Amino acid sequence: MKYYIIAGEASGDLHGSNLMKALHKEDPNANIRFWGGDLMQNSGGTLVKHYRDLAFMGFVEVVFHLKTILNNIKICKKDIANFQPDVIVFIDYPGFNLRIAKWAKEQGFKTHYYISPQIWAWKESRITAIKHDVDKMYVILPFEKEFYEKKHHFAVEFVGHPLIDAIHNQPAIDETVFRTENQLNEKPIIAILPGSRKQEITKMLSVMLSVVHDFPAYQFVIAGAPSQEFSFYKAFIANENIKFVSNKTYDLLKIARAALVTSGTATLETALFKVPEVVCYKGSWASYQIAKRIITLKYISLVNLIMNEEVVTELIQENCTSKRISEELKKILESKYRENLLHKYSVLEEKLGGIGASEKTAKWIVADLK
Repeated sequence: MKYYIIAGEASGDLHGSNLMKALHKEDPNANIRFWGGDLMQNSGGTLVKHYRDLAFMGFVEVVFHLKTILNNIKICKKDIANFQPDVIVFIDYPGFNLRIAKWAKEQGFKTHYYISPQIWAWKESRITAIKHDVDKMYVILPFEKEFYEKKHHFAVEFVGHPLIDAIHNQPAIDETVFRTENQLNEKPIIAILPGSRKQEITKMLSVMLSVVHDFPAYQFVIAGAPSQEFSFYKAFIANENIKFVSNKTYDLLKIARAALVTSGTATLETALFKVPEVVCYKGSWASYQIAKRIITLKYISLVNLIMNEEVVTELIQENCTSKRISEELKKILESKYRENLLHKYSVLEEKLGGIGASEKTAKWIVADLK
């Protein structure tokens, strides 16, 4: 059967790649075209467009790139029409995917959505489009099933969180070899996860690295995104205690003592690797002013949202300063604070439903087609 998958970000590429592997197991003759990244390309399919050409963050930034976004939508529709898939699978990325879903439904294509848009955070009005344009929805957060079914009377399948699969499937590493290959010294590591888009990396790295001089006993290691070249990060490496690894975030988290993390999927990844973290976020002034008026959530990190309490400290906008980051980082390096945080991480993992999200979703998709 023919599958068309659309992912527009690094996290979507990861989850899309694992879904593709599961689809190939369920359907050995699967023919897959996709929008995504390197991980999906390595999973056996035909790449139409890379997510690095799609990822625009912030309200103002989207307006500036509207022409490009509209052109990408046009390209996508044409490619789907030519490919004639048996099903289209959307992975998060709602601004783009819901527009394609509307068109696809009108054209008579089956529409499945894996990893729900976070309409419980903002734009809850999108539920109308989802109920009209999406045939099947697979959700990955425990509270989403209740949100959809009880509040909006829309049946969904809770499949568990695919990050548990991705992390569970990671091979062990030799720490000594990893340090040697990446020119890291013997100092304990504070991982820096500044995001995957140039805009957010530029915003976050300067303030994150501004605390390096407060922690001379540690080395700060930037986790480079697969979509960005080292030359882009080079300007931020101004201290011998600042190191860099590219496209090895999971290996880095396996040996990190603590982490500074930009909000997003990385906050949950870091928690599942049992690394104490401080969540940091700064957007453009205009985008932040818009966001705080329309987003009513108590927290911005997935860790805190799932637990419904402040498990990890969130430093947002004007609170995201060198002084505050340094204070919170010192806390999570202390033994007593760490022990409590690691216990909360274990509870978090239990809530996420165990392994098998990709396989469950693939089985549902293939069964529906049959």
